[in-house]
Amino acid sequence: MDNSPLQVLTVPTAPYPDQRPGTSGLKKKVYVFQSRRNYLHNFIQSIFSSIDLRDRQGSTVVVGGDGRFFNRTAIEVIVQMAAANGVGRVIIGHHGIMSTPAISCVIRKYKAIGGIILTASHNPGGPDGDFGIKFNTANGGPAKEAVTNKIFQISRTIEEFAICPGIQVDLTTLGKQMFDLENKFKPFTVEIVDSVESYANLLRNIFDFAALKEILSGENHIKIRLDAMHGVVGPYVRRILCEELGCPTNSAVNCVPLEDFGGQHPDPNLTYAADLVDSMKEGQYDFGAAFDGDGDRNMILGKHGFFVAPPDSVAVIADNIFCIPYFQHTGVRGFARSMPTSAALDRVAKATKIELYETPTGWKFFGNLMDAGRLSLCGEESFGTGGDHIREKDGLWAVLAWLSILATRRQSVEDILKDHWLKYGRNYFTRYDYENIDIDVACEMMEDLEILIAGKSFVKQRFAVEDKIYQVEKADNFEYTDPVDSTISRNQVHTVLGLRIIFSDGSRIIYRLSGTGSDGATVRIYIDSYEKEQIFEDTQVMLAPLATIALKISQLHHRTGRSGPSVIT
Repeated sequence: MDNSPLQVLTVPTAPYPDQRPGTSGLKKKVYVFQSRRNYLHNFIQSIFSSIDLRDRQGSTVVVGGDGRFFNRTAIEVIVQMAAANGVGRVIIGHHGIMSTPAISCVIRKYKAIGGIILTASHNPGGPDGDFGIKFNTANGGPAKEAVTNKIFQISRTIEEFAICPGIQVDLTTLGKQMFDLENKFKPFTVEIVDSVESYANLLRNIFDFAALKEILSGENHIKIRLDAMHGVVGPYVRRILCEELGCPTNSAVNCVPLEDFGGQHPDPNLTYAADLVDSMKEGQYDFGAAFDGDGDRNMILGKHGFFVAPPDSVAVIADNIFCIPYFQHTGVRGFARSMPTSAALDRVAKATKIELYETPTGWKFFGNLMDAGRLSLCGEESFGTGGDHIREKDGLWAVLAWLSILATRRQSVEDILKDHWLKYGRNYFTRYDYENIDIDVACEMMEDLEILIAGKSFVKQRFAVEDKIYQVEKADNFEYTDPVDSTISRNQVHTVLGLRIIFSDGSRIIYRLSGTGSDGATVRIYIDSYEKEQIFEDTQVMLAPLATIALKISQLHHRTGRSGPSVIT
């Protein structure tokens, strides 16, 4: 057997112009990574090159993914390139699988310089699906714009990459694997770790597991239904909720991670988690939840399929935050929501005299506030909720937060939410997604829309639908000045933080291009309207006049050729 040190190679390459990371990293169709020579290698080298060589030397990097197709192939390349770029240790989840929240946890626990997360989040998987690469920094959160811009700039001029092709890693065996490299004084270490344990231990220190076990498996326990949608969360649900907290095994479904998510779209909403919605409608379950591919998003349902809109979810958790022991110890430093998310959380913040931050979409903005000690709880309308225990949104954390509220209040999900509306009023909220729009058509429409709403005559304009009249009070392209470091985020080429139309009654229409797709553009329309009295009506009926106005102003159906949205949330 040859025990000589493994050779490090420097391989010539040519750059690609399209490796700009979006809000959730670089996402492309799998065939792009497979068919374009060194496409994966270029981006990984750009990540490593963005880190100062002195910081890289002997450092620790965490790697894991949601188990989608191409995951294992990518991990092998990343490990070989990490070794060649001076990294001392790579920590990998067992079988290469680790949820995004768990990776954030492990980065922080082991004081790694960062982590490479292999996921396209809630996008479809399989050979014909999507693949993604996201870089998280030492705080455990998504890289800030300055870092992703640096990665992109390096990718545009890259001429070579470093790799140690002789490293072959066994992802199936827990423990350390050591490799001697030429011209290296210390062996390169790969450590395969239990994907669940560090994260589970973190949750044990946040929630009252005894109280959760009582409500899930005690004498008067509730019946729950959890759908992991064949994503990464399945093993976490099985280990934590079933084995530790006593849920019956059959209460958790689709818990085996699959490379193609069982042919499904691992997106926890009413459209793609329809099987869970249907099973909840039968009335035998008191609480239901679904998770996305990489485990950072969640959808909450009550008995008979009662839907908890994500902005309401974070508002209810905020109003009941001391049902969670962690916050009894730490106190509450602040609340935050992304700008398109409804203002339900604002009302709780005002009543409790807790600071409220409104940020652009993207968890990195929350992470900056958390690192500065200003933020405890936050949420996005795109089914993301989380606390300051890590620097990512966290689907399983949100579910345990809701179960903690149920355990304390001993009410149904529906009664808790209706009590909340009676106390604060209700922000009716919906989102229309128009997926796979031609990027040039989408950008041109958004540019024209921005010109329209910026005109002097647009403010004070009135729109009448049926017996309702809405008058424009303010219209702009959202900008954000970070209160921590004064960084300004504003409109960039092909990305819009959000075009806002705010009416005199506080209702809002927001248009935004999403950065989470790999195929064409997604145009999103968000509608938010507050009601103090009519709080138990159908959301789509209540928001129909504003939806009509939103489509009239944008001319979206005419300009895109679409007759309706792909998804309504």
